[in-house]
Amino acid sequence: MSSLPPDLDPSVRAVAWIGDAVLALYVREWILSFNNGRMDGEIFVALTSNQFLRLVGNATEVEAQIGKAYYEGGMTGAYAWIDSELRPLMEERVHIIRSRREERKK
Repeated sequence: MSSLPPDLDPSVRAVAWIGDAVLALYVREWILSFNNGRMDGEIFVALTSNQFLRLVGNATEVEAQIGKAYYEGGMTGAYAWIDSELRPLMEERVHIIRSRREERKK
């Protein structure tokens, strides 16, 4: 294992790059599933940002975990990892965003 921080380690960054792509697809599909087939850029950005990922740990390491799950178990494995590690936080964040939107409408 490299002594470099995850953000600087080329091997971690390469796996994280794949994890980032898998996460983006997961979040887009998930948004469409609960949003009547409509896109929502604000929610997408909120759920894929480094700020959001830092709720779990180092953003690059989180993306690398998704990438590793993808390499080990394909999309099913990566989606299962996201479901268990990120989905509860994603649901909380969506609730917060929707609540703020409702407040702005008043």
